[in-house]
Amino acid sequence: MTARSRILLRQLHLWLGLGLGGLFALLGATGSSLVFYIEIDKALHPAIEQTVAGNGPDWSSPVWDRALATARSRWDNPHGSWSFEATGEPGAIPARYYPSDHHSHHGDREMVWFSADGTQILRAEPWGGYLMSWLYELHMHLLAGEVGSQIVGWSGFAMLALLVSGIVVWWPRGSWRKAFAFKRNAVALRRLRDLHKLTGVWSMALLFILVGTGALLALPTIKAQLLTAVIVAPDKVPDPQSGESEGQQITVSRALAAAHRAMPDARLASIDVPGAGSEPFRMRVQLPGDPHRRFPSSFIFIDQYSGAVLAVHDVRRGNASTTTAKWIRVLHDGSIAGLSTRILAVILGFVPLGLFVTGFLHWRRRLAARAQSNKTGRFS
Repeated sequence: MTARSRILLRQLHLWLGLGLGGLFALLGATGSSLVFYIEIDKALHPAIEQTVAGNGPDWSSPVWDRALATARSRWDNPHGSWSFEATGEPGAIPARYYPSDHHSHHGDREMVWFSADGTQILRAEPWGGYLMSWLYELHMHLLAGEVGSQIVGWSGFAMLALLVSGIVVWWPRGSWRKAFAFKRNAVALRRLRDLHKLTGVWSMALLFILVGTGALLALPTIKAQLLTAVIVAPDKVPDPQSGESEGQQITVSRALAAAHRAMPDARLASIDVPGAGSEPFRMRVQLPGDPHRRFPSSFIFIDQYSGAVLAVHDVRRGNASTTTAKWIRVLHDGSIAGLSTRILAVILGFVPLGLFVTGFLHWRRRLAARAQSNKTGRFS
């Protein structure tokens, strides 16, 4: 690389850092807070803490029908739909209520927690109306819906350019030992520079994964296009409809029994109960080899009137792109290897803040030093 190219790249890195550094720090810090957001939310709302012996409700539990009856007695909307989470743990049952039968990622929804037996509502709050959900919206959408998702996603790709340019600018042309050195006794300007570069170098690979997966999660269409271009088009999740558009909806227990027969080795993760219309029941399930416990990638669709299995999406039978896609979320939220990587993700989320602060202070000190040098030159 020529000296001129290096200077231009250094300028690109500087202005990308000044322009995106604050956003990068915000997304990193909010992401860190969300790694344990379920645990934090429980601590902030002791009303949903219930001490119950045994395991949480699963495929054959009657609790789901009781919880649905409790839900519909309060939200008497025939077109409203519900999503119950099967945590596998005893205690309160978390659920989402959608006023319409369309589970839009940006649509209105209410978060509801039922008692362990499904007969009581312990807590109900609109999504975005309490701290952890507000932080989630800030992190994922900048509180701006789809527009915010686009900003987060595309700025993520710009942040990848920021990281790469930083490494290229740092890349040593001489001694590697000197490149990794931190001069404790140097002037403040040099110490800031060393702290900034070494923090970036040591965290580069993990930050690249964190930022890249975040950009893909924010831009699912772009994710699919990239996977198609690099590997093959990912398998589409089926979108079947019930055979009728009206009638007597079957019980949740019956729908679960049909789904379990279709995939007897699956672990239940969530149950989507449709409102009136032709939408089917949808069971999200975790199959062996699927890395995400809370949001696995396999589904079973059940006709809400006849109980027939309409479609099965088995991620194990997916192509290479489908297999690749299932790892994106666990890489981003740090759950890939359990508690240790979640803690690492928390720490890593604050690195962009450190990079922004050290980079900004270094830039300000350089400007001050240059101004002082020019002033001295004029009066010498």
